[in-house]
Amino acid sequence: MSTTSAISFKNINRLAIPAIIAGIAEPLISLTDIAIIGNVDTNPIEALAAAGIVGSFLSAIVWIVAQTKTAISSIVSRHLGSNRLHAVKTLIPQAIAFNFLFSLVIYAVTAFFANSIFSAYNAEGLILNYAEEYYQIRAIGYPLTLVTFAIFGVFRGLQNTLWAMKCSLTGALVNVGLDYLLVYGVEGYIPAMHLKGAAIASLVAQAVMLIMALWFFFKKTPFHLKLSFNINPQLKGLLLMAGNLFIRTAALNFAIYLANAYATGYGKNYIAAQSILMNIWLFFAFFIDGYANAGNAIGGKLLGAKDYVSLWELSKKISKYSVLIALILMGICALFYNEIGLIFNKEASVLVLFSSVFWLVLLMQPINAIAFMFDGIFKGLGEAKYLRNLLLVATFLVFTPILLIGDYFGLKLYAIWIAFFAWMLIRSSALVFQFRRKYLKKEI
Repeated sequence: MSTTSAISFKNINRLAIPAIIAGIAEPLISLTDIAIIGNVDTNPIEALAAAGIVGSFLSAIVWIVAQTKTAISSIVSRHLGSNRLHAVKTLIPQAIAFNFLFSLVIYAVTAFFANSIFSAYNAEGLILNYAEEYYQIRAIGYPLTLVTFAIFGVFRGLQNTLWAMKCSLTGALVNVGLDYLLVYGVEGYIPAMHLKGAAIASLVAQAVMLIMALWFFFKKTPFHLKLSFNINPQLKGLLLMAGNLFIRTAALNFAIYLANAYATGYGKNYIAAQSILMNIWLFFAFFIDGYANAGNAIGGKLLGAKDYVSLWELSKKISKYSVLIALILMGICALFYNEIGLIFNKEASVLVLFSSVFWLVLLMQPINAIAFMFDGIFKGLGEAKYLRNLLLVATFLVFTPILLIGDYFGLKLYAIWIAFFAWMLIRSSALVFQFRRKYLKKEI
């Protein structure tokens, strides 16, 4: 029987709107850091460049290792749809423990090699020193973030994104407040700590989010954190799905790394402008991703119930909503085109570069919306292998060649964002084609 209530406007937005607010909290933390750091009195361009490089690397690592969140959400939602939640009760603490232990390994390795990592981004001199100092503090937050994300995956699988929203929103507000206090300082009370202060503010915000997430987990869900030494039979499937998503997200972040490495090589003004462009792009991505999260949660549940009619309707409705959100974001940014750059930096040379390319970032937003939305649905359906292969093709056979060709002809930031445009176009087109091919025939 078709569960039409699951794909109603009200039910989709009940999941999507809190997911949007929760999703933008993490990039909002980075945007806040960049906006405040980019306006300090001492070496603002170097500080902005360092924060942008570190922010991109942090996002890359978190995206890669936090894919267990998506895998958990997919498995929980499918078991919820088939009324078999009891089968995954021991899986949840095992998955969260895996995230915690893995995050400690990531911290130990990357913190030790921080200088080499950011040198690979073409950072040097003061930018490299700033980046290393900023990262050494921010990296302490890996265990906090990855455990929080795993718990958020449980919430989403249970068709609830409100709890994650409350945690993320609180964390973002804490970060904004502490950024002002610690970066600029309070005369006579708190010394100005600049980049170090921004890093500490982010760390405290992550701790607050974890504490709140644990409270909701224990009070509101049927799960616990007691580890069983009998490995849950679903753990292998979860880790396999997460592994495919690790590879997929590594390819995704290779594209971001390559873009930032080339921008850094063009000069400090270019990487400063690229830092603003990339963080705005990521902010839009997380914003639109709220509907992808709704598609992830509802899609998994519908697949568990074998309701292919509603699954097809879900894809059409969420596509419409996500494209509408993208158009609204484009319109707002078009109205305040020049003012947006001034929020992050006052250097004329940086703003000229930013303004010359920002229109291209805006133009791709509807295409991004389709790609992100189908990404979410495919994750909910457990289609991690297809997502992996698609990202590998899009990154190494589309993005990289276009960037290299554009760089050869001296297009610089244009080369980077034309490559991103083509990258997103291939992703969105292939996902729509595969969904129609595989699931439309089941609906019929």
